[in-house]
Amino acid sequence: MRSRVPAFAGMTNWGDGNDRQGETKRSEEMNTVPGDETRNRFPQKTPGIGGDFSWCRWMAQLACALAVAQALLPASYAWQASAPAQAGVPLPRPADNSKALPPLLQGIGIDQRLNEQVPLDLQFRDEAGKTVRLGEFFGKKPVILSLVYFSCPMLCTMAENGLLHSLQEVSFSAGREFDVLTVSFDPHDTPEIAAAKKAVYVGLYGRKGAERGWHFLTGDEASIAQLTQAVGFRFRYDAQAKQFVHATGIMVLTPEGKIARYFYGIYYPSRDLRLGLVEASANKIGSPVDEVLLFCCRYDPTTGKYGVIISRILQIAGLMTVLSIAGLILALSRSRTAAGGL
Repeated sequence: MRSRVPAFAGMTNWGDGNDRQGETKRSEEMNTVPGDETRNRFPQKTPGIGGDFSWCRWMAQLACALAVAQALLPASYAWQASAPAQAGVPLPRPADNSKALPPLLQGIGIDQRLNEQVPLDLQFRDEAGKTVRLGEFFGKKPVILSLVYFSCPMLCTMAENGLLHSLQEVSFSAGREFDVLTVSFDPHDTPEIAAAKKAVYVGLYGRKGAERGWHFLTGDEASIAQLTQAVGFRFRYDAQAKQFVHATGIMVLTPEGKIARYFYGIYYPSRDLRLGLVEASANKIGSPVDEVLLFCCRYDPTTGKYGVIISRILQIAGLMTVLSIAGLILALSRSRTAAGGL
């Protein structure tokens, strides 16, 4: 009895080695086009989107997943914030430290009064002894306001040195992009002392034209009281120690005389100070880099610093991811078209 070979046997890998070599040779001969060696180097593929683009679909799905995660992130923060309240657990409250302070320090501090107007009709004396209106230093550029007293034995000098160091790190220059007002809240300070202080700090600052942009003012008790109350600066004179008890910080004001930003302490980060000046000027000074930083950062009144906005960073990262994927897909499609035309 003869065994019958299935009709589809020739379509499998069955058979000896010679048969397979013969089939391979015949296949190569059928796929070879005489006189066109360049074309024979490329495999023949079915037109359309094949396996080379499968990873592109995967990258597109990843981009969609990132977009969904970005959209759900604010909701997750809100859920985390509301979870303790929903569970019946009271949220922690800021501790009241007023009772822990010594009596001498109670009532001392800086109250933020953002967007409030500083009285520009107040009269002071400049370092030359000339009576000037506060409004003479406003109108065109933002102004940094520093409240000190010139006979301070330590803290005011540290704060003014910190301001000097920050100004030296900022590329903007006093007298060109902004002005500085250092005002004494001691009514006993004189223009002569103010002139000596100006000579020291303007000399250390060392930039051309700074003498026209950094002013040291003194005034009477009434003008000092109105100015300090307007900016929320609370201080007290200690008769026993013959010194003023006060906090330290600077304020950035708009060209119209409105309070834009507060920075606390004796050192002011140059990046924050620069961004504060850019915002106070309504973006009239600065660069596109500052605009990007302001898009990604936001001023926190509780800390007096600029912090990063995570959601803005995710938006920029998502946009760059989508643009990168689109560019890769476009480059691959062009290379595929060029390869098909050879």
